Amino acid sequence: MSLHAQPILTAAEMRAAEAAVIAGGVPEYDLMLRAGKAAAEVIWRVGARRETLVLCGPGNNGGDGYVIAKALRDYGVPVTVAALADPVTESAKQARAEWGGPVEGFFHVETHFAQVVDALFGTGLTRGLEGKAAARLVQLVEASERSYAIDIPSGISTDDGMPLSAVPHFDLCIALGQWKRAHVLRPATGHWTRKLLCDIGIPAPNTSLVRLERPRLSPPADDAHKYTRGLVAAVAGEMPGASALAAEAAARGGAGYIRLIGVQSVNRTSHAIVRASMKNEEALSDPRIRALLIGPGLGRGEAGAERLGQALVHSHPVVLDADALWHLAEGAMAALPENAILTPHTGEFAQLFANVSGLDISGTVIELAQSAAQSCGAVVVLKGPTTVIAAPDGRAMVADAATSWLSTAGTGDVLAGLCAARLAVTGDPFRAACEAVWLHGEAARLAGPAFLADDLLPHIPAAIAACL
Repeated sequence: MSLHAQPILTAAEMRAAEAAVIAGGVPEYDLMLRAGKAAAEVIWRVGARRETLVLCGPGNNGGDGYVIAKALRDYGVPVTVAALADPVTESAKQARAEWGGPVEGFFHVETHFAQVVDALFGTGLTRGLEGKAAARLVQLVEASERSYAIDIPSGISTDDGMPLSAVPHFDLCIALGQWKRAHVLRPATGHWTRKLLCDIGIPAPNTSLVRLERPRLSPPADDAHKYTRGLVAAVAGEMPGASALAAEAAARGGAGYIRLIGVQSVNRTSHAIVRASMKNEEALSDPRIRALLIGPGLGRGEAGAERLGQALVHSHPVVLDADALWHLAEGAMAALPENAILTPHTGEFAQLFANVSGLDISGTVIELAQSAAQSCGAVVVLKGPTTVIAAPDGRAMVADAATSWLSTAGTGDVLAGLCAARLAVTGDPFRAACEAVWLHGEAARLAGPAFLADDLLPHIPAAIAACL
């Protein structure tokens, strides 16, 4: 894990991290002060002196709320505090005492405030708010101009991001200490517009799960040539446009040489992409091939199965997408070589791994991708609104910031091409997949709204430039 990696913790891992800090000599109340003051500074910077309602629960999240209220009052903000219940932890009791101001009842406080802060419940919630309380929270938040959820919106399950009761939509979710799984998983992420993380001095435990960060790429070496930069062989099929699109993405993704095999009917590929016939045995057996790309537009008939078999027999490092995954599900999994990257969306994933012995395909996308990668011995890129890149050794990256405009035909072909290019450059399937997913998302961001998959291609070099 790099120095700048952002771990993603379960509720149990977060509790253990907090306990380790406390065991090291930091009083629990000092952590509460850090958390509350950090959140209050954010709210102050966003909302200035707007009249603010702080909603406090009975636990330590509520204690954070009392600290927030006092800090905002010290900034000169008009603050009202309303409590769902009296504090039950010693730190929360101390925070309420130091607030020192009036505390109104949650169900009786006025409805209209410029800002509302939800500090009712945070990490570790195991059951939802009672119906009246949930409805009241929704009412108060919807009536405000701005709203803030402290750590996690009340009513959201920490580890799977599922709503346990009615949850309003917040303008800002202020995570405390470290990211939790709910911060990156749907549907939880649909309950806020923005999120940010406040560092409160809690080191993360060793964890294999982190948020995807901008990779650090290197330009080609001074003595580089097309083969040292990486030869990608892309196999075409029944829909040659898809393989051509993937090959174009690979050509812009940093590889030195792209060979498109078995396509004759697409004339608009770049002149630098070399064409070859499937009948040319050297086209696939070339030992200089650093990455094989097959699946986009391959087809699900016998011809596609035959091409997949011809390609895999050479045991090149491979990226398998689309129809290649369909053939794997039909019995070709045993032919999977080492250093493979599989790029299924959720439908392809379910079909591909439904019959794998001993594999549990329940749980969040994080558990699904990790289990699948360990089962098949390949890197799995489980694509979706939250994309998870998982390695067989248990490492996983979560990409949760990509634009929803990527939900259009052909963008998966572009991602597969980028995976192949980065695999050819790095020789490391997990690193390659992580780099490709980040570059894919950045190219989409640069492309703006309502793009075609083809529109991503000219933005790939700029995405790479941002990583040099």
